[in-house]
Amino acid sequence: MKLLRNWCGPTLKTNKMIYHALGKTGLTVSRLCFGGLTIGPLQSNRPLAEGAAVIRSALDAGVNFIDTAELYGTYPYIRQAISGRKHDVIIASKSYAYTYNDMRQSVETACKEIDRDYIDLFLLHEQTSRMTLKGHADALTYLCDAKRQGIVRAVGVSTHTIDVVKAAALMEAIDVIHPIINCKGIGITDGTAEEMLAAIAFAANDCGKGIYAMKALGGGHLNSMAQEAFSWILAQQGISSIAVGMQTIDEVILNTNIFSGQEPDIQLWNKVSNVPRKLLIEDWCIGCGECAAHCPMKALTITSGKAGVDSAACVLCGYCGAYCPEFCLKII
Repeated sequence: MKLLRNWCGPTLKTNKMIYHALGKTGLTVSRLCFGGLTIGPLQSNRPLAEGAAVIRSALDAGVNFIDTAELYGTYPYIRQAISGRKHDVIIASKSYAYTYNDMRQSVETACKEIDRDYIDLFLLHEQTSRMTLKGHADALTYLCDAKRQGIVRAVGVSTHTIDVVKAAALMEAIDVIHPIINCKGIGITDGTAEEMLAAIAFAANDCGKGIYAMKALGGGHLNSMAQEAFSWILAQQGISSIAVGMQTIDEVILNTNIFSGQEPDIQLWNKVSNVPRKLLIEDWCIGCGECAAHCPMKALTITSGKAGVDSAACVLCGYCGAYCPEFCLKII
């Protein structure tokens, strides 16, 4: 095993995967993080055994880091996938809770559902501004208390905004930041990719925060140029790990090869990257507006009593589906 050193601390390199220190958390994470959103009910809705098998294939290939959230509904997949090695896997989850007691309930639920008495990393989910951070002060207080008690090992925030990255970088309570970043800046709501990279560099290098990125492929919009998009994100400094959603074992094989520095099989690359994805809005939509109200990208509108989507703005996160009372929204 070879020990390297670079901008984000000690790095371990094996034949299958590269690992980085996650800021000052004491956690060492694989360069590739398994993004848990895509296997669950908000997206592909894999049968439990099938989804767990996809996660296990990533763990077998050297991935030791899984990202999920309370909203995603994927705790059962993770619990089954990590059975027998649950303390060898680093798990991050997130919650929208903003009160002390509600955040405590979110953390306790996560621990119970993944069958652990702790969770490695817990984040305030999708913080949109400095004011949002202030509004979640009580929830953050609970996470800090849970960290002192050993229930949570590190505390973080996820965000689509440069402003929150800059603000969180200066907060002592925050150990880790999970920002959106990709070569086209898709999904960054208040600036460009270059501006987000500058904020990430400030948080990582000047403030010692752990950074793991999301949406390197822009929620699927960059699938046709995936090789370029992955090469770009892997070249950026300050990022310890990159969460990539994976629905199939083929995707796991391709991504673990790429992230471990191996040359991917071109036929497999074409097979995976050519699968189109879109937001499906079923005909029975009643136009209640809940999806539009909760869309982080403001990509949904209600017109003539039905939901409609701006495909250019949608990052295919699937969050809208969690709020649809008629179950008519899904990523396909």
